[in-house]
Amino acid sequence: MLDTATIPMTQPRQVGRPGDPCVMVIFGAAGDLTRRKLMPALYNLGKQQLLSREFAVVGLSHGSMSTEDFRNWVADDIKHYAGNDADADFIEWFLRRVYYVTAEFDDKNVYATLKSFLDKVDQDHSTHGNYLFYLATAPRFFGSIAEQLAAAGLVEENNQHWRRVIIEKPFGHDLESAKALNQQLLKVADEKQIYRIDHYLGKETVQNILAFRFANGIFEPIWNRRYIDHVRSQCVRRWGWSSAAAITTTPARCATWFRITLCNSSASRRWNRRSLSRPTRCGMSRPRFCMPFNR
Repeated sequence: MLDTATIPMTQPRQVGRPGDPCVMVIFGAAGDLTRRKLMPALYNLGKQQLLSREFAVVGLSHGSMSTEDFRNWVADDIKHYAGNDADADFIEWFLRRVYYVTAEFDDKNVYATLKSFLDKVDQDHSTHGNYLFYLATAPRFFGSIAEQLAAAGLVEENNQHWRRVIIEKPFGHDLESAKALNQQLLKVADEKQIYRIDHYLGKETVQNILAFRFANGIFEPIWNRRYIDHVRSQCVRRWGWSSAAAITTTPARCATWFRITLCNSSASRRWNRRSLSRPTRCGMSRPRFCMPFNR
C-alpha cells in the first residue's frame, strides 16, 4: 500500500530543499547513538519539512524486539529529547514509517532477508529504491557489513536510484587500520557513496567557534599566543560512559575517540586566516595538522 501522506505542518517551512525519497537503514538501531542523536535529528528535520514524505526508517539490531515495540521506544525517546515541543501529529506520521528487524550483523542470511524487506518497504512508501545505510555499530562490523551489503546487491546504483554508506567514528584505531578499512570499503562501493562522519563535529557549538572568533571584532585581534596562555578541552558525559561501551571497549579505541573528537575540535580553535584561505583538494579548508589519512 502506497503511503505518501503529507507531513503535518508544525511550523513555517525552513529554508532548504527536502531530502530525496529514501529508506534509511540503521545498523545498531537499539544503541545510544540512535536514541540520542539519529531519531531526534530525523524528528527535527521532519518538523522543518526537510524530510521527503516518501521516507522510511528500518532499524536493525541484535536485540529481540517487534516493530511495534521499537516504535514505542522511538516515540518515548523523541518525547524525552524534544521535551514539551514534541508534536503528537508528526510523531504519529513518523512512526508509521519506522520498522525493526532483529539481526546479527555477521550472519550472511540476514542480508538476503533485509533485501526482501527493503523491497516491500520501498513499495509501500514509494522511496524510489534509494537506500541510505547508517552504520552506528561497533567498529569491528564496519567492513563486514559493507561487504555483505554489496554481496546482496544492496550497494549497486543505476540511473533510477542511489545508495549510500555512512560510517560513524571511530574510523580505525590508528593510521594503518584506517587505511585498511578504507580499502575494504572501496572494494565494494565508490568513493561518492561513502561518508565518514563524526557527529560531534557537527554540533552548532563546535561549528560556531570559527564565526565567534573571526566575525567578532573583540576576540579576533587577541586570539593568539601573545594573549592566551593555554586552552583546555574537557570531555564530560553527564550520562556516563557505559552507553558507549561498544565503541570504547579497548584503551586504543578510547584513545581514538579522544584523538578524533578533542583534537579536531581543538584544531578549529587554532586555525588562522591563512590556513582558512588555503584551498584543499576536497574544496574545504582545514589546519595543516589535520590532513586526511589517505594523503
